[in-house]
Amino acid sequence: MPQDLSQQSLVEDALALVPLLGRQLLDTLQDALNAGPPQQHALLAAWLPQRLRFAERFQQVLTTLLQTAATGQDPLRRQAPRGLESLSLVDEQQALQDVAIAHVIHVVEDQHPSELHQLGNFFAALRGTARARKDDNPLRPALFAHSLQQAVQLVPLNAEGQYALMRAAAQPLAQVLAPLYAGLCARLREAELAPLIANRGQPKQSDELRLRRASGAYMDPRAAPTEPATLDGLARRVDAYNTRPQGLSGAAAVPPVPGKDMLTRLYDQILADPRLLPPVKALLARLQVAVARLAMSDLSLLRRQDHPTWLLLNKVSAHGAGFERGDDPALQDFLRFMDQRIEQLVSQPQPTALLFQQLLARTEDFIGNQARQRSERSSAQLAGLEREQMREPWLRVLHEQIQVQLADAADAQTTPLLRDFLQNDWARAIVQAMVRYGRDAAEAHACIDLVDELLASLRPPADEAQRLQQRAALPALIQRLQQGCDSIALAAPRRQAVLDELMRLHGRLLLGQGLAAAAAPEPAPPPLDPEAQLQHLLSERESQLPASRWAHTDVDRSRLPTVPVQLYNDDQGVDSRLALRHWIEQLSIGGWYHMFVQSRWLTAQLAWISESRQFFLFVGQDPEERHSLTRGALQHLLSHGLLTLLEEENLVQRAVETLMQDLSDPS
Repeated sequence: MPQDLSQQSLVEDALALVPLLGRQLLDTLQDALNAGPPQQHALLAAWLPQRLRFAERFQQVLTTLLQTAATGQDPLRRQAPRGLESLSLVDEQQALQDVAIAHVIHVVEDQHPSELHQLGNFFAALRGTARARKDDNPLRPALFAHSLQQAVQLVPLNAEGQYALMRAAAQPLAQVLAPLYAGLCARLREAELAPLIANRGQPKQSDELRLRRASGAYMDPRAAPTEPATLDGLARRVDAYNTRPQGLSGAAAVPPVPGKDMLTRLYDQILADPRLLPPVKALLARLQVAVARLAMSDLSLLRRQDHPTWLLLNKVSAHGAGFERGDDPALQDFLRFMDQRIEQLVSQPQPTALLFQQLLARTEDFIGNQARQRSERSSAQLAGLEREQMREPWLRVLHEQIQVQLADAADAQTTPLLRDFLQNDWARAIVQAMVRYGRDAAEAHACIDLVDELLASLRPPADEAQRLQQRAALPALIQRLQQGCDSIALAAPRRQAVLDELMRLHGRLLLGQGLAAAAAPEPAPPPLDPEAQLQHLLSERESQLPASRWAHTDVDRSRLPTVPVQLYNDDQGVDSRLALRHWIEQLSIGGWYHMFVQSRWLTAQLAWISESRQFFLFVGQDPEERHSLTRGALQHLLSHGLLTLLEEENLVQRAVETLMQDLSDPS
């Protein structure tokens, strides 16, 4: 290899072209916006005044990233957050940025597959790795997409507008990168490295292709179009294969495939799956004995793909796929757990499907509990974050609830000051307890119950025994009231005025005196101007809620106008929206997901779901790497093909597809 050909030299070549790239991107993007549909004219109007700052920002960010790459570091490597304070929330706007960046990356990769393949293999060879990974390439499209996204942030558009501008700029960026990638590959050819690098290995299957395969949107052209790739389809294919006339070409040379051999071949294909880590493969190999014994008595095993046996294998495989290394401590804990259970299963002379079902349930419980343990340091903070965002809605509903309670307690001797305190100050104290401890926590319910207890203490006692009972309960009631005031730091004058009022009211009631002299008549409200009357009528209309509304806050935010409109565009009907909602409702703790978050692909385990299912915590392969996403963010990623459950690419399905291809092509 020539001495001057290195990562640093290639990155420096790219650095020298940054000013030219910036100028070309300006011209190409402007031409694209001018020639685009009318919807892009608004983008052009917002972008034109900022075009020079846009180019400057693009060059500035790209230069910084390339300078980092020249030192041998990954310019887009994101440091795992350390400590709860650094935990960030990926909301709908951040997810929309990720969708836009992923689109730009896809367009550039689609335009320059050969060049990127050669460059990726070159940088992999420099590192001595057997397979090229996208992150090994310091000049990968993600750097340019990230620089573009930072420049787009300067354009005064909302999130949807910036997303549209990123999509409009994807093709122009791919166009201006053509000379750069071509020039870098020319240097490889001059060094006589191109043939070696081009043949180093086939391009790795893209993440987008994997997602399309998982969702069923991709059909392998080698697969037989007339037979579904299922166990039942495979069994029919085997039956047809074994009963073919022997005179056909190639038939006599291929022996029949009896049922037992079909299971052996299927299991061999499962164990040959390259995605299995060695210790996971060894675990599944031990399970083969029990599977073979079950097949002798359970004919449905080779017909039903939803058989507990195959579901168990898929679950073990999908969980193992979430780990990069076989010696990961969490994976080793899982393997030890499975070893003990499989030993019990293998020792059975005649296992049943029920035993596999029970083991599957225990496996799912273990994975879920293990995931919850990984989330312990962050789930409390995220739950508090979710509750904090519910503060205002809860406060409004509680204000109405207490208003209803006051109306129902007409016999309670209250005053305007006390009613105002309960509806406003004490409602804040209740919400504070709900935010701090949880909506259904005992502390929150104690604050809620205090309203009824306080109103009961202001009713005239029916007899002497009730009067003594009320007097005995007052000290504890007032102490709880003080604690609630402390929680919201109620101003001392306001607190003292309320306590004085209560002392006066309780004193008169316990002495058997009425309140005619104590309660001054409530002044009539001043007349409202027409605009205020309109707002008052609107607020009255919106507040006609059942008295128990505050206790049922599981609101489906996908129906609220805060969700970007393009999520439910004309290309997606009611069925698509229902499918999105159903997919997210089926999320369960413990599953591993492949997703594009904060400008990069990652594999992470779902470790926590908020009680309203509006917040989700994912823990990466590095336990310190944590990603909290809103429901809307997940909808964005899912609807744009940037999120998949690893189990959807299940182990058994891959083995069935491969065997069906082998049977359709005996040679």
